[in-house]
Amino acid sequence: MDTLARAEDRPALPHVDKWHLLQELSVARAAYGLSDRELCVLEALLSFHPEQKLGGNADLIVFPSNRALSERCHGMAESTLRRHLGRLSDCGLILRHDSPNGKRYAARGADGEVLRAFGFDLRPLLVSAGDIAQAAQAAREAAARLKALRERISLQKRDAQKLAAYALEQGYSGTFETVLADLLEVTRLLRRRLSADALEDLAPRVAALRDQVLRDLAAAESANVSETENTSAKDVYSERQYQNSNTDSSDLEPCHEMAGGDPSELSETGSNTPGNAEGKRELNPPNAAQGLPLPLILKSLPEALLYHDGPIRSFDDLFRLATTLRGMIGISPSAWEDALRVMGPETAAVTVCCLVERVEEIKSPGGYLRHLTREAEGGTYSVARLVMAQLNRGGKS
Repeated sequence: MDTLARAEDRPALPHVDKWHLLQELSVARAAYGLSDRELCVLEALLSFHPEQKLGGNADLIVFPSNRALSERCHGMAESTLRRHLGRLSDCGLILRHDSPNGKRYAARGADGEVLRAFGFDLRPLLVSAGDIAQAAQAAREAAARLKALRERISLQKRDAQKLAAYALEQGYSGTFETVLADLLEVTRLLRRRLSADALEDLAPRVAALRDQVLRDLAAAESANVSETENTSAKDVYSERQYQNSNTDSSDLEPCHEMAGGDPSELSETGSNTPGNAEGKRELNPPNAAQGLPLPLILKSLPEALLYHDGPIRSFDDLFRLATTLRGMIGISPSAWEDALRVMGPETAAVTVCCLVERVEEIKSPGGYLRHLTREAEGGTYSVARLVMAQLNRGGKS
């Protein structure tokens, strides 16, 4: 539909706030191929319309002179002004109504009422309001996806950098220096405004570098433990047994999920699972705490390890310790089970033990665990960040 037809079309919305519409168009400007300067010219045109809203039976033709428009565009040159006005017309957002002599003016009656005007008609902008709103929403969704992808890449890059730096500090052999050099190049790339396609290409590269660091770090750490410890650390879980009985009010964090709920939820235990009278519950397959080697994790948990009799020789030992500690720091059975379901047993166990290290700083460990569980559901949680933060805080001393 050409601009003239759009000007005669019936708008989907009878009235639209002109400044809100301009804001939506600013968000959707890429869809219309508009520059900031063209939006500035449109803003100036809208300022000559006396009403706050566009619509109704009001005449939407504005007729400022080039000089007046230039002043409201901060002194824009007339040649530039004409070019941007032409672009707005080509995009179907305004329509020219030229007088016989090419001037812009309004012919008024004896009572001062405008009989006819020659200038720029803003009705095409009003008619396009629905399309502009849809384009703005699509632009916001695309920006959100781009932001999430960029954050995921940045988090994986940061994890890989911290793990590689730790490995070099410990004197481990491997490809850590090469990986750090590659990650430095990734850092330089992320300083630019990369397109979605460029980020999609970069994501698997960063993930591969992180996986390489984890493999080399696991091999280096495994070389420092006995064959028995190495075998135990890789035990496969067929099922786990944990008890949530004998809980009291200190075992539950304040959370909206429990407010006004069924009182039976407050005494939820593993032994109440239908068809599982012995309290055993099937869990997700082990994920080995997202690839982190057990010795590295243990170095970050000096406080939590004080509550375990004897050395931690496997993730199974660490899981049992976390099962005990979660009630001690006020994490409810439901929050714990949600974390197990979403994160997997190893990652959930490491997370709880890290919370024990910071229990004096965290107002509600149970609420914080729920927050981390939601991050894990969205794919933005990294337990490596938690572990490396503990090591940086002095957990390796």
